[in-house]
Amino acid sequence: MREPFVVAVLGLGEAGSAIAADLVALGVRVRGYDPIPERSVAGLERVGSELEAVRDAQVILSVNWARVALEVAQTVAPALGPGQLFADLNTAAPALKQSLAAALAPTGALFADVALMSPVPGRGLRTPALVSGPGAARFAATIGALGMPVEPVGPEAGAAAARKLVRSVFFKGMAAAVGEALEAARRLGFEQETWQNIAETLAAADARLVDRLVEGSLRHARRRREEMAAAAEMLKALGITPHMAQATEAWLADLLEATGPSSPQPR
Repeated sequence: MREPFVVAVLGLGEAGSAIAADLVALGVRVRGYDPIPERSVAGLERVGSELEAVRDAQVILSVNWARVALEVAQTVAPALGPGQLFADLNTAAPALKQSLAAALAPTGALFADVALMSPVPGRGLRTPALVSGPGAARFAATIGALGMPVEPVGPEAGAAAARKLVRSVFFKGMAAAVGEALEAARRLGFEQETWQNIAETLAAADARLVDRLVEGSLRHARRRREEMAAAAEMLKALGITPHMAQATEAWLADLLEATGPSSPQPR
């Protein structure tokens, strides 16, 4: 008799529970473990330990926190063997993903570095993902076939994580810059005006904006550095810690130093 297809989900928080629920709805046998049970998933077989969850599971999805990812992998390693796939879905540095791959290599199980590229709530199993590592093809063939939009990006563990984190530098940095600007505008009495200006800028953005941002920063680094220093002083006067303004000033200073005094500057 053919063995049933079993997926183990380690970590039943917001993301893990949503993915587990979708797998159950597809008729997949899902075992789940979380040391701090917060959510219930109908149809999920909740077990008492990580080892119990992964034993004989064809696919293991680790969906917890980067800070415990290596500990989880080391805990379940004695129960893993050839033919199994261990996929780490945590947002972590490439070096950690490589450490996970190294820790699991002696077991014979395949390792997949999975980077979830959108928020999981509302998408669940249909969350777009990048995958790399020795188990990338297997992940795409199993979890991808069940409905997750998966794009393999290479055989090296950490390749998927690196792409997500580079993207995070932009998106999370943009969110912080918007938040800092709106707080300053609120205290100065023109928050709605600033919100509208930001919204219109984003709505009008196209691919050429990237080149303009890069070229403009190179060309006008000296003036923009002084501008951001002034912005930082204004924020301090408003009682706002100028995290983004000071970081931008420092980045422009480094850019100015790297390009040298011969770089074209405005009058």
